[in-house]
Amino acid sequence: MDQLSALLARHELLPLAWEAAREAALYLRDERPSTLVIDSKSTQVDAVTEMDRGAEQRLVTHLLGARPTDGFLGEEGGERDGSSGVRWVVDPLDGTVNYLYRIPMWSVSVAAEVDEQSVIGIVVAPEYDEAFVGIGGGGAWLVRHALTDPVWVEQLHVGDCANLGMAMVATGFGYSAQRRQEQAAVMLAIAGQVRDFRRMGGAAIDFCWLARGRLDGYYERGLARWDVAAGALIAREAGAVVTGLWGDSVYEETMVCSVPSIAESLRAVLRKAQG
Repeated sequence: MDQLSALLARHELLPLAWEAAREAALYLRDERPSTLVIDSKSTQVDAVTEMDRGAEQRLVTHLLGARPTDGFLGEEGGERDGSSGVRWVVDPLDGTVNYLYRIPMWSVSVAAEVDEQSVIGIVVAPEYDEAFVGIGGGGAWLVRHALTDPVWVEQLHVGDCANLGMAMVATGFGYSAQRRQEQAAVMLAIAGQVRDFRRMGGAAIDFCWLARGRLDGYYERGLARWDVAAGALIAREAGAVVTGLWGDSVYEETMVCSVPSIAESLRAVLRKAQG
């Protein structure tokens, strides 16, 4: 048994989730038209394309075709109740604006929940040919060459960071102009207390890069469940502390994720800055 097969055998839902996420990722990478049809959602800069919708439809068909009694929640409007106790939570194209501008930081995010808790999560980043896999209680993993020759697997562990002043921290901004101004003010307030900031434009990749040791902290206000369900599990299983700003729930208005050594100090400065 190769490394990927051994990994997917760790949970009964992983093989199906892997194939569904990989199919959607290949569709987005290989079938992008020369001109995209772009609509807007919450504001004029909150973009959605036919590729977002097409990827979600492929996920619905693949996942619910195999497990028709499962529930489903997707960013592009796909929602249904199920009777099996399992619900799929997907973001078919996390980082749509990056995708529009051909910036490589976009991904497909697929999680399975039981009792509203993620039990598996997969994030596929096609432009990097990488996939990240998290298993509740079973660790987090990087699959290299995920869309070409996915046989090499590495267990993930968060990086080391001595203190907040040495931390590389990611964040994201919302789509409303007022919200972005508020978020910029928070970032400015803590800028002198961290090493530097990165703004990737995709929550799933932020979580996974922290799990990979490419970031030390990540916080964001206003994330949706599909932004968080897979990536937060992957980060937590790699050793990150993932909570809300004021409590334990990652689904609070503001989510905070970091390596353990800066968890309390990062939340403290964010609380002071955000009020």
